[in-house]
Amino acid sequence: MDTVHYLDDGTIQKWNGECHFGWVLEGRAIQDVWIRPKRPAPSTMYGTTLRIFDPGIDGWQIIWNDPLNRDHSRQIGRAEGKDIVQLGTDSRGLKTRWRFTEITANSFHWIGEERSSESDPWQITYEHLARRTKP
Repeated sequence: MDTVHYLDDGTIQKWNGECHFGWVLEGRAIQDVWIRPKRPAPSTMYGTTLRIFDPGIDGWQIIWNDPLNRDHSRQIGRAEGKDIVQLGTDSRGLKTRWRFTEITANSFHWIGEERSSESDPWQITYEHLARRTKP
């Protein structure tokens, strides 16, 4: 994947990376691992997401954790048209919206946004452009 980080001062950082997705818990959940930059370089992000479908809310209970950066988030994810949208709060108390867009069998565009309160506009902080390298 290619990653772009938009900093508050207008600076843009770019990295490559990798992400791995798979069914876990006997097919009851999806777990993914996000690594940036691509190995064998030393990691600046190394985290995992667990997505468990909850029929009671007709959505996914989502937990993200990056122990390297002491970052975590809880979200609820649902399909919105052709996209997947996850809403929640991160370890800093900021509102988060993570969107998977342009989803195909071999790629997706992930957009990470945050804001301090419901009345603030969403600010894009990260984008990941991922593509499958192995079937």
